[in-house]
Amino acid sequence: MSRVDGPGARIGLTHGAGGRAMRALIEQVCLAGLGAGALDDGIGLQALDDGAAVRAGSGWMVLTTDSHVVKPIFFPGGDIGRLAVCGTVNDLAVMGATERPILTCALIVEEGFPRDDLERVYLSIRTACEEAGAAVAAGDTKVMGRGELDGLVLNTAGVAFCERPVPDAGLSPGDRVLVTGPIGDHGMAVVVARHALALEGDLRSDVAPVNGLVRAALAAGRTSITAMKDPTRSGTSGALHEMARKSRVGIVIDERSVPVRPSVRSAAGLLGLDPLVMACEGRAVIGVSADRADAVLDALRAHPLGRGAACIGRCIGAHAGAVILDTGVGRRLLAEPEGEPLPRIC
Repeated sequence: MSRVDGPGARIGLTHGAGGRAMRALIEQVCLAGLGAGALDDGIGLQALDDGAAVRAGSGWMVLTTDSHVVKPIFFPGGDIGRLAVCGTVNDLAVMGATERPILTCALIVEEGFPRDDLERVYLSIRTACEEAGAAVAAGDTKVMGRGELDGLVLNTAGVAFCERPVPDAGLSPGDRVLVTGPIGDHGMAVVVARHALALEGDLRSDVAPVNGLVRAALAAGRTSITAMKDPTRSGTSGALHEMARKSRVGIVIDERSVPVRPSVRSAAGLLGLDPLVMACEGRAVIGVSADRADAVLDALRAHPLGRGAACIGRCIGAHAGAVILDTGVGRRLLAEPEGEPLPRIC
């Protein structure tokens, strides 16, 4: 695992890009500094899940927080405002909390930032909230001096309730692994926008609130859904490695079943990138017992955001913590990403 300790150690962009480097930073600095213990009854900070879950009467309250520093602020298919809402709603959703998310939104803006652009961002926030059935209930605003901040940072927190939280660590041998749509769209859209690349094809972010989609999956699978994860930084590969490691199972992925849009596949091949490690912002990775996998997949495909859903693999008892890629002509270990290949992706 990457180390961030030792004399003269410095934090790099990789430490905020998901994967092993960020996990090392969190475990060695953040968790150690907070001295946080596990909740007596629930999912707490030490679980390093997409959020926390605590008892609330006969049900559960799920809460999460996130900061957004995407560059560029506007990209094909979305912007930092839409990203902030969807990222928070989706973190709640993949823990099982899909109904009426309540959010906070804190703004940190650089002196000189265009007011028109800020109004455009807030319109996106409102539109995304309407799509998700969410509401922003509190906020905060700070202004930094010119040159002290790169444009705009948004911080959001969210809370929602559910009957049963779904962790990212509940996989068992025999479970099937589903993905709710084509992968790599967001990462590739940001790559193209950041570097002004003239590539063919409609490369647009998948950023969208998935709480309605996950709600449909939960209705079809109920307790047969054993784990879920939001494949953002470090992409689908990062999510799979986290789920395998925490669940103590191996995951075998059928490479031919992984959905990737032709435009994303072509662009990734041209740039030497792997769609499996590129961020998604409108997808979920779902583990479900084999006997309900087809029913859940049908429910996903019946939803507008899940038409490209696919079963991409299965869990095995051997090779705990490993993700194995079956290429059709052989198998190889899929290395856990050190981090998202493009910093400041979300």
